[in-house]
Amino acid sequence: MTDPPKAAPLTRRQLLLGLGAAGAAAAVGKLLWPFGRGALPGPDGLQAAGRTGFALGAQMSTLALHENRTTAEEAVQAAFAELQTVESVMSLYRPQSQLCRLNREGVLLRPHPYLVRVLEKARTMSAASGGDFDITVQPLWTLYASAKQNGRLPSAAEIERARRLVDWRRVEVRVDRIQLKHKGTAVTLNGIAQGFAADRALEALAAKGVRHALVDTGEIGALGRRRDGELWTVGIRHPRHQEAYISRAGLDGRCVATSGDYATTFSPDRVHNHIFDPRTGCSPNVFQSVTVLARSGLEADALSTAVFVAGFERGIKLIEASPGAEALFVLKSGETRATSGFPGKV
Repeated sequence: MTDPPKAAPLTRRQLLLGLGAAGAAAAVGKLLWPFGRGALPGPDGLQAAGRTGFALGAQMSTLALHENRTTAEEAVQAAFAELQTVESVMSLYRPQSQLCRLNREGVLLRPHPYLVRVLEKARTMSAASGGDFDITVQPLWTLYASAKQNGRLPSAAEIERARRLVDWRRVEVRVDRIQLKHKGTAVTLNGIAQGFAADRALEALAAKGVRHALVDTGEIGALGRRRDGELWTVGIRHPRHQEAYISRAGLDGRCVATSGDYATTFSPDRVHNHIFDPRTGCSPNVFQSVTVLARSGLEADALSTAVFVAGFERGIKLIEASPGAEALFVLKSGETRATSGFPGKV
């Protein structure tokens, strides 16, 4: 298979982070500025350490607060080591990653346990959503990206040929072997890997004794509280105004993920974008964006993609069937809706 062009990374879930009482748009600099600088006071005199990097086609950031700055720095290093492991296993931008090798060769022996875990979760979400979530849409991405490079959209016949390669049931997963059971089938984990990366980074921070932290891997998770003792707050990007946000939500131990039609597009009107309906080979036409809060980044990430494809009615049912999950929906019309427990103003 052909890897996606590096010029168009999958940064489809860009959220604006709020660290203080100010609006989220103004708070982005407050998150990034301290990284690598001097110690900052946190709750009860905690010290801050932070770092930014790039993995899985997106910028990643981690901020940790601890009584001992050295411990905070070591925790951030451990978190980034986890992010690099996820990158080496699941990236479509590294030709020697396990995922790229699987797509090239059709089989992968002795897969990393992380890859097995994510593929098993993907299969569970595919079954629960009736196939709305499907990690084998990579042939459609390759088709649309190639057509865009040539200044056009794919033809109906090209879309249908690629669509026939898509079927989540063709991925056979065992602890010692992963196999693609149809020639031409290829996997993308860009609808689930970033959430998993957030989970792994948070676990690494907690293992070092950090109780207050914020992680942004394209999906966002937090531990404890922010500097002023309040909940970490995220501003959810307005899908039509890059520098604005449509809502804010406090992170109460849950992670947040957004799927939107705006970050990687194949047509100026956003009708054709990087999210594909596996049944049609085209992009769904119900939402501008879907934001999900869930108990883990992995679940929030997968749910936001599945709901985006499923549409409003089926999507609501998916959220209701997921304990602890809430969602914010922005329809193509611009109308905004949310589940009753969504922790933000709409």
